[in-house]
Amino acid sequence: MLDKEVRKSIRERFLKVDTSNVADVLDEMGYPDQGLQAGFQRQTGTDRLAGWAYTIRGQMTPYGFGGDAEKMKACAGLSEGDVSVWSGDGDGICYFGELISIGMKEKGSVGALVDGGLRDTSWINALGFTVFGRFRTPVQSISRWKVNAWNVPVFLTGATGRRVAVEPGDFILGDDDGALVIPQAIVQEVLEKSEVLTRQEIAIRDSLSKGMSLAEALQKYGHV
Repeated sequence: MLDKEVRKSIRERFLKVDTSNVADVLDEMGYPDQGLQAGFQRQTGTDRLAGWAYTIRGQMTPYGFGGDAEKMKACAGLSEGDVSVWSGDGDGICYFGELISIGMKEKGSVGALVDGGLRDTSWINALGFTVFGRFRTPVQSISRWKVNAWNVPVFLTGATGRRVAVEPGDFILGDDDGALVIPQAIVQEVLEKSEVLTRQEIAIRDSLSKGMSLAEALQKYGHV
């Protein structure tokens, strides 16, 4: 387990690299199926999504009204720098809305990744809380969908494969291009290589702005 300051530093550095560069690095390292399905897009907030995966799993389960106590227990375990990762078979309903978002933010969570829906998006936007998900819906989860586990391995809908495994402590990164999952064991190596690629792209843009042709830039720096 990385200490608090290392976790914070890694997260801050990831906020400065693009998912496209990270995806390229993952390809080169032999991890070609870490991208999430194209439907995962920013639903609220304006910031990039970057943080450590705290997984929450649920399923469609008929039950009475009155709330989901297990959902509250799950969210109570969130800590600073975490991204809650919600998985389950709840197509058509939301997994959470404004009030759960307030609770997550109070715990220091920096966002959420939802393989499903959310609601109260205007209010979550007002909180400045970043959520990537597959859809929005006004239909609540209470009496329909119930949390059954947290801090366990989960599977999200993938871009190039049917599922992407997410382990607690993996790193989640999302921006305008979409979202992906970086396995915990390679987080630091992926970050360092992505930073090199980012610096290379900055150098190319600078050279192009000073009059270098694209052909000359590609010859000098290579394809990126």
